[in-house]
Amino acid sequence: MSVCENEDATNPEEVRQRVEQLIQNYRIELESAELRPKVIALVSVFRELRALGKVLIPAEFASAARDRILYYFRQYPGIVINGDELLVVSGIQDYPRRLRELRVQFGWAIASGVTVKEMAEYENDTVSDELKCMKPSDYILLNECQDVEAAFRWNTANTIRKESGSVRDKILKFLRANIGKEVMNEELRYVANNKTEWARRVRELRTEFGWPVVTKATGRPDLKIGVYVLQADRQSPAHDRNIPDQVRREVLRRDGYKCGNYGWSHDEWNPSDPRHLELHHLEHHARGGENIAENLKTLCTVCHDAVHRRER
Repeated sequence: MSVCENEDATNPEEVRQRVEQLIQNYRIELESAELRPKVIALVSVFRELRALGKVLIPAEFASAARDRILYYFRQYPGIVINGDELLVVSGIQDYPRRLRELRVQFGWAIASGVTVKEMAEYENDTVSDELKCMKPSDYILLNECQDVEAAFRWNTANTIRKESGSVRDKILKFLRANIGKEVMNEELRYVANNKTEWARRVRELRTEFGWPVVTKATGRPDLKIGVYVLQADRQSPAHDRNIPDQVRREVLRRDGYKCGNYGWSHDEWNPSDPRHLELHHLEHHARGGENIAENLKTLCTVCHDAVHRRER
């Protein structure tokens, strides 16, 4: 059976029968004292197994390796998929390159176990126990919707990652180039030149430098896991920057993710009114006010600024 004939196979049962016949015939090769004939005979078995994996997904649904990978993910969104599964359905060894194309060129939110583990270290409440157990060779489709702007963002990310500067500065520059837009954990990791510190630097931007970078667990419960948004191009007041994420989440949940003055929420957000939610100290931090839920109130940035103007 030639390789070309394998490529044209479309019936899984026919391919299975060929695999079975080859394995039965392999008993003869096992009796040989020579190693190479055994290896060469197995090559045909591998080719037919690869062909069997490829025809499991009918060609009318997905004909190319990349399309088969995407089809498989879309059958199981939010389910952890091992790389060996993708090797089978794609029929190629170089399936990681096709995964990258799906992310970069086509905007599919596919995260690896490596990235999810790094994210979980600093966004623990966002990540389920199942995802925390992901292995480096595991992958997951986090969002069933394609992001048509992803290719443009990845081009921006590629430019920024080549520049000089710290990982934190590069991540901030990328986020500021995408204000109000959802960006994926894989994009931030790429901007950081795949350095494992990327998640810690994102957290620092929020908790130490006051940039309103939000996730599902830190201000935007409507977001998908693995998504980050810089809500506005402004930093929070200096005295509000050291509120622990755990306390921040507690206050936002208590206040229903709404401004305590007029009830504004992110559901009303639009590009012409890019406000977001911040936490206000009832007793000023500088006067001894603590970073505890009882001393904090959720306000939109418009109301928060107004409060401080009146106080000044």
